[in-house]
Amino acid sequence: MNTRTHLPVTHPRTARAGSRKDDRGQAALEFLGWLPVLLLVGLLAVQLGLGAFAAQQAGTAARAAARVVSDPDADMGAQQAAKEAVSDWLADGTDAAPPNYWGDGVTVTVTVEVPSLIPGFDGFGTAEKSATMPAD
Repeated sequence: MNTRTHLPVTHPRTARAGSRKDDRGQAALEFLGWLPVLLLVGLLAVQLGLGAFAAQQAGTAARAAARVVSDPDADMGAQQAAKEAVSDWLADGTDAAPPNYWGDGVTVTVTVEVPSLIPGFDGFGTAEKSATMPAD
């Protein structure tokens, strides 16, 4: 005689303790939990890009200012040349130090304020670059 004990057939998803109804919305809650972290990482990446852009603009402004100062026929100074060489939205935070003449060359140092994505927070400092050109 073959007597078997028949076990109830269960679906693999519901075979564990609890039911599927307990997991409803879990993915949405996990996403909401990670959302601030993802936004912060994205904000930091964009802020890092703004810092790199400000450094590139400072280098461009320093070269332009040194080129203008080295030309005796130029009709503008280092400050004006530096401000005109950067993007319009960075011009207000751009400053050129007085040119440093030495031998037969001139060096100009330009600082550009790194813009902040957080309104009212200006704690990201400045980008500073120098350029040297031969003086005529």
